[in-house]
Amino acid sequence: MTAEVEATPLLAELNAARDQARSTGLPFAGSVSPKLAWALVAAGDALLVDVRSAEERVFVGAVPEGVHVPWATGTSLTRNPRFVRELEAKAGSKDALVLLLCRSGNRSAQAAEAATKAGFTQVFNVQEGFEGDLDQDGHRGATNGWRFRGLPWRQS
Repeated sequence: MTAEVEATPLLAELNAARDQARSTGLPFAGSVSPKLAWALVAAGDALLVDVRSAEERVFVGAVPEGVHVPWATGTSLTRNPRFVRELEAKAGSKDALVLLLCRSGNRSAQAAEAATKAGFTQVFNVQEGFEGDLDQDGHRGATNGWRFRGLPWRQS
């Protein structure tokens, strides 16, 4: 995994996400679409980190190429006090290109902010998350998200 993505269309999209983050004042490197996240992971240019709880990954599904570092644990979603240390151990460097994924993109944005405050330089949030936003009936997975986009995943 490289710290910098080679000059490709993927780099242009990633740089656009960085520019957008700067212009809107995001407290982390930026947000990327599920499609761009998968392209970066498949190319070996980024590490996908699933920050959902172990229970969510087991019962809802997970991306096989991702690693797991929970932002919060258990059914009560208690904040993981070791999150930054565990993330650094999995990423290998605070300069690694890291993409954080949760259920809807909210917890992963919080985790990206915490990682950036801890010195990570290239942490991005995956927009829409694994399951996506709630639809008009209060269901996830029908309007957007990793699974809705048809990207690789598996269920235990």
